[in-house]
Amino acid sequence: MTTATAYNDKVVRQFTIMTIVWGVVGMLVGVIIAAQLLWPALNFDIPWLSYGRLRPLHTNAVIFAFGGCALFATSYYVVQRTCHARLFGGGLAAFTFWGWQVVIVLAAITLPLGLTQGKEYAELIWPIDLLITAVWVAYAIVFFGTIAIRKVKHIYVANWFFAAFILTVAVLHIVNSLALPTSMLHSYPVYSGVVDAMVQWWYGHNAVGFFLTAGFLGMMYYFVPKQAGRPIYSYRLSVVHFWALISLYMWAGPHHLHYTTLPDWAQTLGMVFSLMLLAPSWGGMINGIMTLSGAWHKLRTDPILKFLIVSLSFYGMSTFEGPMMSIKTVNALSHYTDWTIGHVHSGALGWVAMISIGSVYMLVPRLFGKEQMYSIKLIDVHFWVSTIGVVLYIASMWMAGVMQGLMWRAVNEDGTLTYTFIESIARSYPFYGVRLLGGALFLGGMLIMCVNVWRTIRGAKAAEEPVMAPAH
Repeated sequence: MTTATAYNDKVVRQFTIMTIVWGVVGMLVGVIIAAQLLWPALNFDIPWLSYGRLRPLHTNAVIFAFGGCALFATSYYVVQRTCHARLFGGGLAAFTFWGWQVVIVLAAITLPLGLTQGKEYAELIWPIDLLITAVWVAYAIVFFGTIAIRKVKHIYVANWFFAAFILTVAVLHIVNSLALPTSMLHSYPVYSGVVDAMVQWWYGHNAVGFFLTAGFLGMMYYFVPKQAGRPIYSYRLSVVHFWALISLYMWAGPHHLHYTTLPDWAQTLGMVFSLMLLAPSWGGMINGIMTLSGAWHKLRTDPILKFLIVSLSFYGMSTFEGPMMSIKTVNALSHYTDWTIGHVHSGALGWVAMISIGSVYMLVPRLFGKEQMYSIKLIDVHFWVSTIGVVLYIASMWMAGVMQGLMWRAVNEDGTLTYTFIESIARSYPFYGVRLLGGALFLGGMLIMCVNVWRTIRGAKAAEEPVMAPAH
């Protein structure tokens, strides 16, 4: 082998550290608003601390700040290693880092001030949307440029998932954010009525499908085999998984609009495609978990592998639960209840956060010139604290949600409702307490991670790893 130039790991280090920082911030806001549901006075009658303003701040912080930085860091790391090429575009990679941080800071300012477009996962006002677009175009140039200058013929499957996530999120963001500005702080969407709802949930569900699933599957296909020291269980299955997933996911959005004014055929279409998604989703989960064939013993001593494999278990559970909840008869019970909140967080905490945490634990020593993390024991503690937190969170929301759905549909013999809405809220309070505990445990795990990462990198000299040309 011959060496060429060094990989661009500076931007990877930056995104990796900010993944941890924004993870703590986003989850802290989540714990605060969970506490507000128990004790509403915690908003202190300050408008910018109200639940309605902090809740979108929480979702944006954990999805786009924490999850986004994790995706930038891992995709930049993986594409260089699998292509044997330095990141394309020179300073463009640095622009994506600083531009993304500016987007996050602007979100943290505007959302508490009540400046919002009122669209789920797309609340940010139009000038910030333009900046997001500029950063994303730069991201695509860097990523696909690196693919173009690769030193190996083959494009590893992780890069296919990252590529699909980058392209699809660009289309989703641009189409859903089309608006007519009336001032620097306000705009009207170009869509109206049920069309606006359809476009929003085409975007909203595919933000889950591509940002929170396809991107993190790219992470899984690199870091699970790498940490296990085993080849992926079935490379053929990984290719089938990719094409089936991206072909089906785009059509599932209408299941968010059951029993609305959306035409019934569109609702049914969303349900059918959601059920079909079960096959590729479980195919990917099985592919990841079965990679440990012949190496199951490593789970006893490797807590990073525990994070990665348990995240796949939550992925499998969430992608079974989602299609089941899309069935109209099930949705009639679950919709608008806390069951949905439990489902979202089984995916967000159990899948997205845990695979991100495992990947970051793998990256930090490699990026900062250390043989391993400062404390393997602390990683193990983090794993168990996080796992218990997730289970408490989602189990409490499942129980609360089913209870709420049953109370809302209960009727007396004369046809009147058996319970008032506020009675269902009062009965939910114990479950909100358990949810708060689960969220606090997960946040505590992130703080343990901060200590471990800090002790690992303190005094460490960053190692510039050379780009390796393919063997002759």
